[in-house]
Amino acid sequence: MHPARDAGHVRIASYNIRKAMGTDRLRRPERILAVLAELSADVVLLQEADRRLGARQTALPFELIAQGGWQPVPFDIRPGGLGWHGNAILVRRDAEILSCRVWPLPVLEPRGAVMAEVRVRGVALRLVGMHLDLSGLWRRRQARAVIGHVEDCAERLPTVLTGDLNEWSLGGGCLRDFARAFHFAATPPSFHARRPVARLDRIMTTPDLAVIDAGTHRSPLAARASDHLPVWAEVRLR
Repeated sequence: MHPARDAGHVRIASYNIRKAMGTDRLRRPERILAVLAELSADVVLLQEADRRLGARQTALPFELIAQGGWQPVPFDIRPGGLGWHGNAILVRRDAEILSCRVWPLPVLEPRGAVMAEVRVRGVALRLVGMHLDLSGLWRRRQARAVIGHVEDCAERLPTVLTGDLNEWSLGGGCLRDFARAFHFAATPPSFHARRPVARLDRIMTTPDLAVIDAGTHRSPLAARASDHLPVWAEVRLR
């Protein structure tokens, strides 16, 4: 069931789950699902959602995802995988997935972005999830590629971009590139989970969306479940 929320308001979260490896070095996917339950979001965009080695299967068992009331956006890149280059999108079971695709990015190491168009709480949105490079030069190239992909979409939809941007600066680098077309939600630092000092995880919106509220989810469980805390924003159409 959805939590009580004003009509037309959608809560969107971004969470680097570190392949469900907690700060205690234990891999506990059930903790990630418990944190998602605390968030009460309508949509969650994940980073590091698949294992990096072997068959690169999902770090979150599909049965746990279903038990939590979620449905994964079906990118269907590989059997047993949840997303693409670790990026995945979960939506509430009663949301409608209209379309989805993966977007290639210029890379030094394997990176990509995922996109889904969904209808949730009666609002049609375009969602973009990403996990950008550790290199500032490649981050800026990737940011420009994401912006270009959004501009190339045939239909104009209210759009939310989220992810781990790996940008430590307060307003430079790829943040400057994104700020030309998108508004940043005012989310506090999310990394490191035990003592957050860096705003690596970001949520951005097109001007046709108003951010009603935003935050970084801090709880004892979230401080253990991953090395990042989830960030969230509640949006509505202007």
